[in-house]
Amino acid sequence: MLDPTALRTFLTVVHTGGFSAAARQLDVGQSTVSGHIARLEKQVGRTLLRRDTHSVELTADGSVMAGFARSILDECDRALSYFTDDGITGRIRFGVSEDLVATGTPEILRRFRTDHPRVDIELTIGLSEDLHTSLRAGSLDLVLAKRNPGQRHGQLIFTEPLVWAGAPDTVLRPGDPIPLVTFPEPSISRTAALAALADAGLDHRITCVSNNQQGLRAAVLAGLGVMVHARRLLPADVVELDGLPDPGLTEVVVITRRRPATRAEAALLAVLRSATW
Repeated sequence: MLDPTALRTFLTVVHTGGFSAAARQLDVGQSTVSGHIARLEKQVGRTLLRRDTHSVELTADGSVMAGFARSILDECDRALSYFTDDGITGRIRFGVSEDLVATGTPEILRRFRTDHPRVDIELTIGLSEDLHTSLRAGSLDLVLAKRNPGQRHGQLIFTEPLVWAGAPDTVLRPGDPIPLVTFPEPSISRTAALAALADAGLDHRITCVSNNQQGLRAAVLAGLGVMVHARRLLPADVVELDGLPDPGLTEVVVITRRRPATRAEAALLAVLRSATW
């Protein structure tokens, strides 16, 4: 059986780039680090690290072992968390806005599940306004979504500029209606786009309506039009565009039902508030 301590030392050497740096991070002697690596290499019968006086590099077998080591240690951590967790159990029906779910949400939920393995999460992905409606109807317990500035529901997580976005080679001809790619109603970004164009006296035509972010991305990259989107949540390969009226700001909030939060919900709220987005 592979020794978790040796595996953790091995990954620390890989992460820090050397035996001395790994020893400092682990607060052990360099000889201890060398012994862990030697024991691991002996156990598997392969050279895992190629080292000289200046650097440490993974061998081909070392690269494979790094993947195995991460998986093994993740499972060890999950097992320890299960048997040493704080006793929080329950179910959370959690709604997440379509454009938020592809950013930091997966890693946040993964960390939460590791820390609280006996909490079941039922994830619903949708448009912010639809999630608000489901929460009010009692079919969701907690929602991570957007709201318009000035609204008061929910606890603020961060404020973000809305921007116009499209393909890198987007060209808008002066005088032509603005080709708009958008979520269906109700949509905060759709409302912001239409209001900005109306205030500027610009005509528009809707060229694509999609209820998911991948559909919006495909449409703008195909050259069908432009969209309004939160800046830090822009899909891959979509770029911010200049020359169109400012669509304003949006606020990302977490909202709970009108009752005291359960212990499980309070734990997830704390993770969401402390996360780096």
